[in-house]
Amino acid sequence: MAIQDKGSVRALALVGPTSAGKTALMEALLEAATGQAVRPGEVGDSSPEARARGHSVELNLAGFEFMGDRYVVVDCPGSLEFCAEVDAAVPAVDLAIVVADPDPAKAILLQPTLRELERMGVPHALFINKMDQARGSLQELLDALAPVSSAPLVARQIPTVQDDKVTGYIDLALERCFVYRPGKPSEQIEIPGDLRQVEADARFHMLEQMADFDDELMEQLLSDVTPSRDAVFGDLVKELNAGQIVPVFFGSAQNGFGIRRLLKALRHEAPSAAKAADRLGITQGAYVLKAAYAGQSGKLAYARVFGAALPDGAEFVMADGGKSRGGGLFQVQGAALKKIAEAPLGDICAIGKVEQASAGQVLSTTGQPQSVRAAARPRRPLFAVALAAKNRNDDVRLSSALGKLVEEDPGLALTHDPEQRQVLLSGQGEGHVRLALERLKRRFGVEIDTIQPRTPYRETIGRATTQRARHKKQSGGHGQFADVTIEVRPLPRGSGFVFQSRIVGGAVPKQWIPAVEMGVRDGLQKGPLGFPVTDLEVTLTDGMTHSVDSSEMAFRTAGRLGIDEALKAVGTILLEPIEKLVVYSPSPSASNVTSALTARRGQILGLSPREDWRGWERIEAYLPQSERQDLIAELRGLTQGLGAFEADFDHMSELHGRLAEEAAQGGRV
Repeated sequence: MAIQDKGSVRALALVGPTSAGKTALMEALLEAATGQAVRPGEVGDSSPEARARGHSVELNLAGFEFMGDRYVVVDCPGSLEFCAEVDAAVPAVDLAIVVADPDPAKAILLQPTLRELERMGVPHALFINKMDQARGSLQELLDALAPVSSAPLVARQIPTVQDDKVTGYIDLALERCFVYRPGKPSEQIEIPGDLRQVEADARFHMLEQMADFDDELMEQLLSDVTPSRDAVFGDLVKELNAGQIVPVFFGSAQNGFGIRRLLKALRHEAPSAAKAADRLGITQGAYVLKAAYAGQSGKLAYARVFGAALPDGAEFVMADGGKSRGGGLFQVQGAALKKIAEAPLGDICAIGKVEQASAGQVLSTTGQPQSVRAAARPRRPLFAVALAAKNRNDDVRLSSALGKLVEEDPGLALTHDPEQRQVLLSGQGEGHVRLALERLKRRFGVEIDTIQPRTPYRETIGRATTQRARHKKQSGGHGQFADVTIEVRPLPRGSGFVFQSRIVGGAVPKQWIPAVEMGVRDGLQKGPLGFPVTDLEVTLTDGMTHSVDSSEMAFRTAGRLGIDEALKAVGTILLEPIEKLVVYSPSPSASNVTSALTARRGQILGLSPREDWRGWERIEAYLPQSERQDLIAELRGLTQGLGAFEADFDHMSELHGRLAEEAAQGGRV
């Protein structure tokens, strides 16, 4: 069968849950293709943070040649906490290989990955790793996996078993049997007699699944006509490329089992770079998978080349129409960079000196700006800490370093909360934020203190009052004098602050009424409990002036004194922000999730099936913002790491008792 798009580099992404063996599979692909052993950390998980955690926390890139064709592999983190940078990378590859564990109980772990691939329209195949450790039949595993994929899972192989261990496989498309040989390519043997009918039934089932998308094949099956091998492979290619089926392979990355068969399937069946370019809407240029700062090399844009080979020093047109010239072109092999004069079509290279480059951006070489058809959806932060440099002399370095970290990782966000006077670093979970802080110290030499973000409590009043305030000061020369009477009354939640004047007869001159309002606003910045005051109306009803000593400043001071005294007289009520949460959980965990929300003073609003996600629930709830800080950690602990939520401010609610007293103590500090 002909090789697709021969001459261009194929790009593959290895995706799937943590500990499925993606990095091991990348190393096994390189070893099978080159015949050379790959040292641990040579091409994957080379950073100290990844080694400390024992799993990938960032994209790993490596290339190899197999049977005259070049491939580049993008090994992606599996944890949801580190998946934000995957969002921009995966749309640019030709094929995603979803790496799975052979345990049927872990099938649901694949669902978030599969749904994202389906949403982005990226063709994908399934590689079931660690089959030498599998217990139970392949069919049991496929039955468990079927509900998590919208497209049918088409088994390309069936295992051969001896003494309850998988010893090889039968390729259903080739109708050949292979036996694993440790450290060597699998050996082809005759299909054992007792498996001939099993193979025939499995192959017919594979053809039936494919026939759902091919009328001619369906007619052949109905007429008992055996389709040719070329026709079968042609259908496999067409339906994989269209995302109509998900082929399933298996093996053991650690032992090298099934790897060469996977490579040969990729060589013949993986879609071409042209199809990925068309999916993204790129004619010619480089699509940025990620941007990163690499020591003395400065900022690098890791990008895939589309349309034509990319020479060093090419001029790019950015999305906003600006121009930039690359300053250095590098081939990437793990952490190693090799300078090259040209990157071939389809390759993923590192481009230096393109300071404006960011993940998901097209560096156009057509002379005109280009943008992708469907940009990656930004991930909303789920966990935050407030930052402060341990050494005040590091403030400037801290700002620069944080900016670089956020630029590299789209899952991070840096915001300044002027009300709380805090700088917040937000991410996809506690582990994600902690990783950023470790990088901050290792790469930029900046150590910081972290505290929990303050909750934006508010105060309000429960009853009306009238208050008179006089400001009088004499210290030689002109003094200060202002006398005001204000009425203060509560307003409904969400009304904010309203100021009115009912002054008649010039008791307070018109030019000084705005000063009274400014003084009241000054006093509302911090109420008796230490928080801003809201949902009240203040009306200026009367006042007195002095022909010499009255002034704008005097009336502003009187307005502040008046509201201060009024709030003390009536006492204030503490309000806490309530958010509306939409929580997504696998159905078996939903009851535990609702219990966790209730324990955090949450109010469950409803529970319904998650749209288009079989076996998942969508839970709506009100939750105090103060209770959300570490919610994501508990949620993922209850859902095998799969749970997620979206939170938006909804309303303010009164808070009383011990919790109100504790919050007030914090506000008065």
